[in-house]
Amino acid sequence: MENNFTETVRYYDAQKKVKEIRGFYEHLTVYVLCNPIVIIVNYMTSPGYLWWIWSVMGWGIAIILHGLKVFSLPPFFNKKWEEKKIQEILDKENQKRLESNYGNKFE
Repeated sequence: MENNFTETVRYYDAQKKVKEIRGFYEHLTVYVLCNPIVIIVNYMTSPGYLWWIWSVMGWGIAIILHGLKVFSLPPFFNKKWEEKKIQEILDKENQKRLESNYGNKFE
């Protein structure tokens, strides 16, 4: 029974990860398809000021951050890091509770 539950959880975790990866590639595709349009509109409407650079850079930064999150490159976006931090916080709270209970017994 436990094994089936574990397999189901692993399946849904993998399915969630695949959806995140798909979302990133959809975002990247829209970025690649829309930016040439933005550049053309800029040159047609105001060729003296190249505002498209700001659009491409800002959106590019968003794409990079999205990719970092999806592919868990920095440790603070990683699920294991998150679980480790949660455990650290719970351990600290348990330690404080034990210390306060220990102190109350001898007063």
